[in-house]
Amino acid sequence: MQDLTVTLFQADLVWEAPDSNKEKFSEKIKHLKTSPDLIVLPEMFNTGFSVEPSKVAETIDGPTIRWMREQAEWTDAVITGSLIVKDGNDYFNRLVWMQPNGFYLTYDKRHLFRMGGEHKRFTGGSEPLLVTLKDWRIRPLICYDLRFPVWSKNVFSNDMYDYDLLIYVANWPQSRVHIWRTLLHARAIENQAYVVGVNRVGDDGNDLSYSGGTRFIDAKGNLMNSVADNEEGTVTQTLSYKELADFRDKFKVGLDWDIFEIKK
Repeated sequence: MQDLTVTLFQADLVWEAPDSNKEKFSEKIKHLKTSPDLIVLPEMFNTGFSVEPSKVAETIDGPTIRWMREQAEWTDAVITGSLIVKDGNDYFNRLVWMQPNGFYLTYDKRHLFRMGGEHKRFTGGSEPLLVTLKDWRIRPLICYDLRFPVWSKNVFSNDMYDYDLLIYVANWPQSRVHIWRTLLHARAIENQAYVVGVNRVGDDGNDLSYSGGTRFIDAKGNLMNSVADNEEGTVTQTLSYKELADFRDKFKVGLDWDIFEIKK
């Protein structure tokens, strides 16, 4: 299987200003020195973590989705990140997996951040998303989902893993960044998969500060690459499927994983 090249953007998001944030990311994408297969943006990348969805929500065919389609086509890469979407009478923190051909898939954040009031104004999702890219199997999740290992759990069946790469996009505050880092590394170890975490920096309209912690982690829990704390930055890493497969074959803990089902 081919290797996978992934680019992560750690950015200071402009509060509830979709046009300004799209312009910021357009500039970052335009100046990329590599040609990645996948570009990952933070949670609510066009607004910051707003819990006033009526002010900034878009429909699934709105301007941010159109922007993602244009950028994916221009870069010939998948672009993913979450935004606030109004669907019927409900608001969702929805991750969009936008492919270069304009076709996209979505995942609605299951675990809404109660302490921030997200659960009062948003509807949680119930279906996980599994996508493929260059034959890699990838599971994208959103921020608070990181605290729930059962929802993140990999599965080993018929000598095959459910996913190879686990992605978390986030607005995870600086006051709890140690937990962010610790759980990202734990998820890599317990699921025998690469883990990518993309977080923002700066301050938001809720008077919360963010220090980043954007990073690549291998299946052994080792830090592969990262962006410096408290700085905007871009990091690109090529992930080796052979290294992952060799480790899994040598240490096949998946044979002893517990089997369970999640009630939806």
